[in-house]
Amino acid sequence: MLSVGPSERLNGGLRDREKVMRSLKNEKSPIRKGMQLFHNFVNPHSGLENEITASEAAGIRVEGKNNWLTIIQNASKAEQ
Repeated sequence: MLSVGPSERLNGGLRDREKVMRSLKNEKSPIRKGMQLFHNFVNPHSGLENEITASEAAGIRVEGKNNWLTIIQNASKAEQ
């Protein structure tokens, strides 16, 4: 089986999403950053046997039961 690196997987996901969302053509679209956060902090990495996320492999943990919700809540607090 051909192994796909993390950058290629993220870019593939962005390209797939771009087909249905016009806003992704803008480099500053918040959707791009959200997809990057999801890829690194929420989605278990297939190269790591779908057990941990890329951030956990790098030693960065999100404290909370739901990583995605915790990231959104922390971001909303930082904006205030």
